[in-house]
Amino acid sequence: MKILISGIAGHMGQEVERLARGGYRGATACAGVDRILPAEAAVPCFTSFDDAPTDADVIVDFSHPSALAPLLDFAVSNRIPAVIATTGYTPAQRDDIAKAARKIPIFYAANYSVGIAVLIELAKQTAAAFPDADIEIIEKHHHRKADAPSGTALAIAEAIREVRPAATLNLGRSGVGKRAPEEIGIHAVRMGNIVGDHEVIIGTENQTLTLRHEAHSRALFAEGALTAAAFLVGQPAGLYDMKSMLSSKSKKEIPTV
Repeated sequence: MKILISGIAGHMGQEVERLARGGYRGATACAGVDRILPAEAAVPCFTSFDDAPTDADVIVDFSHPSALAPLLDFAVSNRIPAVIATTGYTPAQRDDIAKAARKIPIFYAANYSVGIAVLIELAKQTAAAFPDADIEIIEKHHHRKADAPSGTALAIAEAIREVRPAATLNLGRSGVGKRAPEEIGIHAVRMGNIVGDHEVIIGTENQTLTLRHEAHSRALFAEGALTAAAFLVGQPAGLYDMKSMLSSKSKKEIPTV
């Protein structure tokens, strides 16, 4: 499985390249694309998709939202599946991803941790079991992370809204005023070198449940992206996510995570 790494100069791109060098999930890196070339790389690197090789089996993207349009153009034009692991997209950009998925298989998830996928499902089930509970989400990341709240925190909230369609999001509560009954508060912490910490607090007047996932290493997300890549190769055009991969209804055998 030949991988074209988008965002190869970044920390996560470097993790993907390192894992591919070791043959993780049967991957080998064939090239990388980034607006700034890495100081060192074991594969040919390019500053534009115009120069990238077209014989890759799948693209793994850990880049920046500004790189989405050329990435999708390249992937669709060359019929190359894409694993998109970048966060911070606008609604219009997410629509572009969905449109491209009509032509090629695309794997798009807010977080590439299997543990987070389990957390999201548990949060949804707990919210359904306690329909009158207050719900707050706290997410913590390193001080270099640009988007807030995290895409994962928003994914958790959207999953909860599937069982609470009237819920509204309060991103970073401030000012004076009571908490709305259906409100889901989301709070972002940016400090130090925190890899990723997501906590869902679901409380009534008589009890509180806390669901939490903590990532210990960014390699976790590179592993998940390559696992998604192995799953995606050979799939028909469509939009896939962690739930798709983990579902027993998948048309393809699920890779061991």
